[in-house]
Amino acid sequence: MPVWQRIYEELNDPDFVIISAAQDTGGEAVVGPIFDAANTTYTQIVDVDHTISTVFNFLNVPSAAWVDETGRIVRIDEGTYAKIHPFGGNDVYAPALIDWVKNGAESEYVQSTATVTKNIREPSFEERQAEAAFRLGNFFRENGHAEKAEHYWEQARTLNPDSVNYIRQNLTLSEEGSAGETFRGMMASYIEEGKHYYRPLDLDEK
Repeated sequence: MPVWQRIYEELNDPDFVIISAAQDTGGEAVVGPIFDAANTTYTQIVDVDHTISTVFNFLNVPSAAWVDETGRIVRIDEGTYAKIHPFGGNDVYAPALIDWVKNGAESEYVQSTATVTKNIREPSFEERQAEAAFRLGNFFRENGHAEKAEHYWEQARTLNPDSVNYIRQNLTLSEEGSAGETFRGMMASYIEEGKHYYRPLDLDEK
């Protein structure tokens, strides 16, 4: 968040809006202190049910969609670390976004409708079932039914075992957190199996 805050301030463009959604079943109680500590001035929301990832079918977080002034998506489902990071960072995404803000539709990084459409992953029937189970789990957790919550969360993970979002959400409830040894082990296994835990960037990396 600090890097995006710096970029947001440097651009200082009233037509450029960042909406940051924190996906956490813990809600405001968990996310609020993180937002407060970051002291950002762009829009931040709490997404308890991971609705943003469902709508855009994001593979992992943090990911983003670029939406232009007409409401058209011009890039989608890419890891949005703004600097080199051991979990998938790079030094090309932020400059590309800055170029888009400055040049709009003329930016070389704007993708065609056909490319964006191709990059939107269509959820399977099982993935849609998993989403329903995940939301039920959140409902029961919020209402103090931990056993039922875990039942539906487990159902969601079984129906969609490759969901990095579900894996990381579950890890936030553990002592090690969402970026600990378990997550690093998952990353290693994904790489070994040739699977992506972020969609490969369609940008020239240095």
